[in-house]
Amino acid sequence: MDSQPFTSDTIDALAAAYPLAPRHLQHEIADHPLLQLDALAALARRLRPESIEFNAATDLPLGIRNDETPYTGLDVHETIDRIESCGSWVLLKTIDQDPAYAELMHDVLGAIEPVVEPRTGKMMRLEGFIFISSPQAVTPLHFDPDYNMLFQARGSKTMTFFPAGDKEMISDRFFEQYFNGGPRNLPWQEEWAERGQPITVTPGEAIYVPILGPHWVKVHDEVSVSLSLTWRSEWSFHHADACRFNSRLRKLGLRPSSPQLYPADNRLKSYSQRALVRAERMMGRG
Repeated sequence: MDSQPFTSDTIDALAAAYPLAPRHLQHEIADHPLLQLDALAALARRLRPESIEFNAATDLPLGIRNDETPYTGLDVHETIDRIESCGSWVLLKTIDQDPAYAELMHDVLGAIEPVVEPRTGKMMRLEGFIFISSPQAVTPLHFDPDYNMLFQARGSKTMTFFPAGDKEMISDRFFEQYFNGGPRNLPWQEEWAERGQPITVTPGEAIYVPILGPHWVKVHDEVSVSLSLTWRSEWSFHHADACRFNSRLRKLGLRPSSPQLYPADNRLKSYSQRALVRAERMMGRG
């Protein structure tokens, strides 16, 4: 990449928020050739089928379950061709399997590494995703198990955030189910709306999305293209394993304490879970 993806002011703004708070930022990659619709249509033809999701996305309730999300009857290529009018959402996953997009991802995330690594340690499991959305598309309430920088390249959208520690919105049991393979869409109650913090992005703007925080998204009146670059940390893997360990304890009739939020440590439960998994694998081989 010929130019830097961020100004020094943007790096300073991210440093003031990371890792706990969402933050509106600026970026310099909105016009990148790889983020144009024709390039994304070509990418969709190169990706493995399991790396693509698409479904209807307008007029969706915020609390819709993953298995209730409707389809339009179009295939992914028809969906991208008709994205202005088909009321859909396309997700291109792990785009870093393509060398050109992998280079873009590493260039951009490399620019924020000096902010990230002193706070949460080595950036692990880097991945890239692209969202192509019809006007008025909705992404229902959910959370992400990773840290995320979302870059708006076309159109505009509003992302509404809620605190990661809000147990009424996202319970320990929900985390346990998710990290054991369950869905990540959350139920919704209208009285929660006033708790939300909306952040709107247009081309050239970005959002740092904190790990584990519930949020939902609404596209405005034009087609939206967003690049999402994510990473994990050692802390995030310990939190996930602590949730899995708590699930084991709950099945034994116990009432385990909640995994602790950053910067507190979940290593004891995490290492216990990993030891049990290794023991189970050894017994299975025997």
